[in-house]
Amino acid sequence: MPESQRLRILLIGASGVLGRAIVAELSPRHDIVSAGSKSGDIRIDIANPASIVAGLKAAGPLDAVACAAGAVNWHSLSTIKLAGLEKSSYGLGLTDKLMGQVNLALAAREHINDHGSITLIAGVLSRTPIVAGSSASMVNAAIEAFAMAAAIEMPLGIRINAVSPTVFEESMADFGPLFRGHDPVPVARAARAFSRSIEGAESGQTYRVV
Repeated sequence: MPESQRLRILLIGASGVLGRAIVAELSPRHDIVSAGSKSGDIRIDIANPASIVAGLKAAGPLDAVACAAGAVNWHSLSTIKLAGLEKSSYGLGLTDKLMGQVNLALAAREHINDHGSITLIAGVLSRTPIVAGSSASMVNAAIEAFAMAAAIEMPLGIRINAVSPTVFEESMADFGPLFRGHDPVPVARAARAFSRSIEGAESGQTYRVV
């Protein structure tokens, strides 16, 4: 990407801990269109395909779409019962963080300029499991695999990558009990991985931030 090229980037989850760091990292060089289910320039609920389509249409032409949003349940495996998707403890992660981002990537193909990019959010639990984290592990690994596979079929030179960070220093008050013994990282490091994906040239990669 030429140094002088200013990109128009749609960021879903812009109001969260990671989203705010991404805005701080990218906004000096690029134009950010913020989006979220409850706040932002545009409303997008990634769990709702119709909301994704409407939000992308409202955003107009884009050079990049990035996602810093996605929900999963945190339940001990001993409490998770056999159930269909609608009633399963795994349902939230599968419909929101996983299929939400898959659908976002599929829809974004029609709204991203040639040689643009898509960046998804995964997480360290794809390879470092913790108690009560089986849903996150499953979903994060699937996101990484999807980005790798989708990259070889993306049209018009569009690139797709995933960012897979460990727990953030800024989130330890909420998630610290789940991540005992893990070394947290500043959220700004994960935001720089989004820069690498959006401003770089690689595709099908998972950028691990540990």
